[in-house]
Amino acid sequence: MRGLRYDRILAGTALALVLAMPYGASAQTTAAVPMPDQSAVSPPTADDLTPPINTPTGNVVAPKTTEPKSTEPASTAETPPAVDPFAALDPADRPIAEKVQALLANKNDRIFANKKERAAVETFYQNRKNALIWIDHGAVTSRAKDVMARIKASDADGLDANEYKMPSFEGSADQLAEAELKFTALVFTFTRHLQAGRFPYSRISKDIEVPQQPPEQADVLAKVTDASNVAATIDAYSPPHPAYRKLKAMLAELRSKGGSNGEKFADGPVLKVQKVLMEDPRVPLLRERLAVAGDQNDTHYDAKVAEAVKKYQKANDLPVTGALDTRTVKELNGPPRDKQIDTVLVNMERWRWYPRDLSGPHVQVNIPEYQLRVFKGESLVWNTRVVVGQPGQHATPLLTAQMKYITVNPTWNVPPSIVQNEYLPALRQDPTVLERMGLKVVNNRDGSVHIYQPPGDRNALGRLRFNFPNRFLVYQHDTPDKHLFAHDARAYSHGCMRVQDPPKYAEVLLNITRPSENWTADKIKRMFGSAEQDIQFPQSITVNLTYQTASVGDDGQLQIRKDIYNLDGRMLAAIKSDRGVIEVAEERKERSTGGTTTARSKQQPQRQVGFFEALFGGGNPNANQRPVPPNRVR
Repeated sequence: MRGLRYDRILAGTALALVLAMPYGASAQTTAAVPMPDQSAVSPPTADDLTPPINTPTGNVVAPKTTEPKSTEPASTAETPPAVDPFAALDPADRPIAEKVQALLANKNDRIFANKKERAAVETFYQNRKNALIWIDHGAVTSRAKDVMARIKASDADGLDANEYKMPSFEGSADQLAEAELKFTALVFTFTRHLQAGRFPYSRISKDIEVPQQPPEQADVLAKVTDASNVAATIDAYSPPHPAYRKLKAMLAELRSKGGSNGEKFADGPVLKVQKVLMEDPRVPLLRERLAVAGDQNDTHYDAKVAEAVKKYQKANDLPVTGALDTRTVKELNGPPRDKQIDTVLVNMERWRWYPRDLSGPHVQVNIPEYQLRVFKGESLVWNTRVVVGQPGQHATPLLTAQMKYITVNPTWNVPPSIVQNEYLPALRQDPTVLERMGLKVVNNRDGSVHIYQPPGDRNALGRLRFNFPNRFLVYQHDTPDKHLFAHDARAYSHGCMRVQDPPKYAEVLLNITRPSENWTADKIKRMFGSAEQDIQFPQSITVNLTYQTASVGDDGQLQIRKDIYNLDGRMLAAIKSDRGVIEVAEERKERSTGGTTTARSKQQPQRQVGFFEALFGGGNPNANQRPVPPNRVR
């Protein structure tokens, strides 16, 4: 109550003073007297009745009062001005850059081949704050001119310079912006053609499965725009393989010569061996060309010359007569210069499909040459002859795969296609034929027939199989038919490759992958028996099945081989007509080849195996060392 009485005494005193003032005093005088604000005084509350609190220091603490909440809205921060994305550009470049961004925003524009290219360009411009790539201060840059010069020289790469249409860097901002982006798209196309080829391999054949890896667009832009030597930077997208570089040099040589190639054999009478030896001015050239020993100037058509002609005829699928007839002369004269150039072009194109990095150990099979080679980087370690697939449905595919293990004493499970098309008809004619071949016949519950051949000397796969899982289910293996390696043309298999000296091949591969174990061909032969065994590779070895109908030998001479699968003709047609983006190869069904489907015999103990192992068979059923590949689309 004390606090309340004190406030009211003060209020009463002030009121008395006001009433005591003379009437009519000026407003100024009245205003000078402090007046309490009666409107702010609330009716007494319980707090008014509470006496003031005396603190230990003697101070009086007034009761708490609650501040009224403000009804005014909170002040907002000022919005910063928008950043100009083109502020750093030269005034001459700004309108062009603005048009470039407008074109990139138009997703329906057809400048770029796909969304990935467009996205790479958008990101690249963002990272350089919208600065133009090929235009500076409104004019085309020297870097762009260097790129143009390199593209114009693309004939040297086996490409067609006329294919690459240069945009015009003249005109309005709209036209220059379009030229900027079209030139970027052209750089993408050109580097893609250099590295991966002009069309997807699926347009040529279903029997191809190779990397064909185009460059990344962001990588292309970064390297070309930062390059101190633009031409060298673009050259780096070409295949790095020595065989490709030799073909490129040969292409330049062939084009520089023009006309027909080499010294020709003139037309003349048919030459053959007789009691009285025939003489002809063409014989010295024939002796030189076929490397016949003896006097190179001798004009007599003798037995040595005839034998050399026979060998040449056999190697080139000509009638083996030993006579120098019209067909043999035509073959000796070889294709015209323009045909040679076309063959070089298609072989350069195929090199763009294969892995770029061949620095490690790898195996290369050149199908039309019937040769297998083992390399360490660019160094040849070993080579041997092979038998490859027959032309047509049994052609050996072009592929890149990883060899993972060797099987000793493999079982051959005959593919269903061969069972139906070859063995069952033979069995109906002669019920003992399969038994005489060492084949076993199992009648399955579903009425089908399973035919397999257990390990042994008569096994169609021989004693060794070299496994590299692939969608075609082909591989390399031994063979009991050793006589086939004496032939110059060796396209006899159902798609797999038969190796002339498999124990030595195994020795070479195992000493690369397991160098501390001292493998020899004799050590491998001592493993031959009736039990199938696998020898695993700690690291796989890349296998490339290639198709080189043209190559340059160590002597610098162009070597042309027969196009046994007619791939050159199809590729040449595609080069002259097909253009476009590298497409992903479509998923294809695996095919059955003659030595291909080698599933384990159904008489053997059952165990969990992968699809590849089920087809290729093999291994110790108690050993779980073999990697199980993923199942494949059937």
